[in-house]
Amino acid sequence: MEDRKLKREMSIGGVKIGGKNKIAVQSMTNTDTRDVKATAAQIKRLEEAGCDIVRCAVPDAEAAEAMGRIREEVKIPLVADIHFDYRLAIRCMELGINKIRINPGNIGSRSRVREVVECAACYGVPIRIGVNGGSLERDLIEKYKRPTAEALVESAFRHVEILEDLNFHNTVVSIKVSDVPEMMKAYRIFHNMSDIPLHVGVTEAGTERMGIIKSAVGIGGLLSEGIGDTIRVSLTADPVAEVYAARDILAALGLADGGVKFVSCPTCGRTQIDLISIAREVEERLKGVDKNIKVAVMGCAVNGPGEARDADVGIAGGKGSGLIFTRGQILRKVPEDRLVDELFKEIEKL
Repeated sequence: MEDRKLKREMSIGGVKIGGKNKIAVQSMTNTDTRDVKATAAQIKRLEEAGCDIVRCAVPDAEAAEAMGRIREEVKIPLVADIHFDYRLAIRCMELGINKIRINPGNIGSRSRVREVVECAACYGVPIRIGVNGGSLERDLIEKYKRPTAEALVESAFRHVEILEDLNFHNTVVSIKVSDVPEMMKAYRIFHNMSDIPLHVGVTEAGTERMGIIKSAVGIGGLLSEGIGDTIRVSLTADPVAEVYAARDILAALGLADGGVKFVSCPTCGRTQIDLISIAREVEERLKGVDKNIKVAVMGCAVNGPGEARDADVGIAGGKGSGLIFTRGQILRKVPEDRLVDELFKEIEKL
């Protein structure tokens, strides 16, 4: 793990990013923002899963007004995702939204951009410039022939320059493309050229299986190099799955702030219990545990307690039964059908 190059520090609601602050996890609602009840309910689920910042699409004036009512229903910082209509950005900021995601180049004349910037400065609202490989400017596509890393970075600085010319520097940048190596290259280039905080993600990553793999490689790879201040795992799935995946990436890199660490061994010919089902059940039930502990599910009673001796508590399988152990010390033998429940009894004691 490389040390993070410190970026400008800024506050999104009560969440600080940049500087030495922890990596903030973001997601985006997939409800109709105009449905206040459904959107607020989903945001609360995201917050319970460990999300730090939530973004909502704001396609029209009705959605902008709904954002104000949603703001009253939830505690988590909210981001308004705006395209083209600068008036929606202004209205959302007036209603207390904590951050705006726009591309300054697609919301009209300089005077309109100035209005957005002046409003953001007045309310202390950061602006995220979101560069996406699917919406690059035509002249850049003609110049580079495709969404290369260099094209993405040039687009990002083009938008940054618009804001900085208006003396606005409370800015976050994302540079997303579905091609993981190209995405990583783009972030590396921008990272080495600017102190602007980076929102890191792989766009159009796919369903849970491939999307998590691509995000783990792309986001995790950059974080391991010290690049990134806030992240979103984009999945064609329930947004809550994005949060769990992001938290898992941070945990795998040792960047998670506390929480449960879960390990399980691969199956082999010595395994005599249904280890796969047990591990899945334990992992699912651990989502509701808020403790700074390590839990292990091991398939072999002979080697399991020793191999996972650094776990606070764990299971080691036998034939139709298993051992409950803590820190390598065996506590008791339990029938297979009671292993998980007995494990969680020990977790409750911790």
